[in-house]
Amino acid sequence: MKHRPLSSLIAPALLLALGSFWAGAVPPTAPSAAAPPRPVLKIDTSPIGTSGPGGLITSYADIIEPVQRAVVTVYSTKIIRPGQGIGLRGLGGGFGQNPGNERKQEGLGSGVIISPNGYILTNNHVVEGADVLKVTLNDDREFTAKVMGADDKTDIAVIKIAADNLPVATLADSDKLRVGDIVFAIGNPLGVGQTVTNGIISATGRNNLDILDNVRGGYENFIQTDAAINMGNSGGALVDAKGRLVAINSAIVSPSEGNIGIGFAIPVNLASTIMHSLLENGGKVVRGYLGVGGDTVTAEIATAHQLPKETRGVLVTEVPAAGPAGTAGLKRNDVITGISEHPIASIQDLRLTVAQMSPNSTASVRLVRDGKDTTIKVSLAELPNNELLTGVTVTALSSLDPVIRAGLNVDKSITSGLVITDISRGSPYGRELVTGVVIVGINKTPVSDVETARKLLHPGDNEMNVFYRRAIQAITLNVR
Repeated sequence: MKHRPLSSLIAPALLLALGSFWAGAVPPTAPSAAAPPRPVLKIDTSPIGTSGPGGLITSYADIIEPVQRAVVTVYSTKIIRPGQGIGLRGLGGGFGQNPGNERKQEGLGSGVIISPNGYILTNNHVVEGADVLKVTLNDDREFTAKVMGADDKTDIAVIKIAADNLPVATLADSDKLRVGDIVFAIGNPLGVGQTVTNGIISATGRNNLDILDNVRGGYENFIQTDAAINMGNSGGALVDAKGRLVAINSAIVSPSEGNIGIGFAIPVNLASTIMHSLLENGGKVVRGYLGVGGDTVTAEIATAHQLPKETRGVLVTEVPAAGPAGTAGLKRNDVITGISEHPIASIQDLRLTVAQMSPNSTASVRLVRDGKDTTIKVSLAELPNNELLTGVTVTALSSLDPVIRAGLNVDKSITSGLVITDISRGSPYGRELVTGVVIVGINKTPVSDVETARKLLHPGDNEMNVFYRRAIQAITLNVR
């Protein structure tokens, strides 16, 4: 609907008023007709939300109102400072120093209160890189929030405000969701204010969507819904028809950046697992590690291994002898069909299931070997963390085989250091560092492993000696 300018409304309104005046000043030429009788209205004063004929539900207001109080708006502010942006990409052209003075970059998202003392679930991308976070409650109170932990591999973050006796959302078991279940999305889309939209569960277990393609090794397990989700809904609540939290709204697929009925949310079971790990491990996620490589079993793979075509699972193609699976006795060509009580139908299922288990816990791996079902107990290890800085994944140069080393253009003269193997698109260091760069020293100390490098880094400016394009160069990296 187009809005006409205010000025275009003045003249017609004025003429109408003048017309009324002159009409009132001219005596009528004929007697006026008798006024018609007023209409008699039929009014039903019963509450709108009561059940209709046959028990039909005509409103969900009583269910939605309590959870609305637990949904908040999250405002983020990032300070862009002069000089940010000088980096290795600038050496090849295209990225240089940002001119001008310090400026602010502001963002808007949503969150869900999950404990009375101020813990809030939201998306990592809502709080990532923020220098200041503000949270506005449903009753308009505003608080400064602190990030307690964030995980870019699942896009979950936990923030906290200093408040007590807050309204909270009740969590449901998201594993029990089915296609067709009624759901409501609650958040602050486009900054218009808290909004509730309605739809159904369109699909579960969505992966390979490249929503988390900015992070190598992301864990996608999205719930799809046609409830309207727009920018600003991120981090908000997806609740069922009982008002229970079933997922955290995260993303949409749309050619226009607006709602077309394809929205994605993170199941609350996964979100709560990530939350507990973040809070119990100092703001980081600790994941289980099985130590196998594999492929999703297709009908062709099943036939080749003399299995029924309907077999679902993961064909083991690689088992490091020193890893948890190798130590427990798993072998190549085993077909993993389950982990403890969880069925495994794909390599994505296997990664996600193992990652949510605790290191040192025991996994009962159900598998098919030589056509026979068997179960092997495996003591899981901790998934190695090769992230040096937020979104910057590195690998010890000594761990790279010659083919990978050549593919990353690492010169033969460099024998030790850390090679950057991945940079997430959302990393605050993505303009200073690029894939293929070799970090050979930090603050005048040589580095060859991740732990040493982490200890050498400190908040503020750090001097890095890096090998890039066949030359050693010195750069300054500001670590927050």
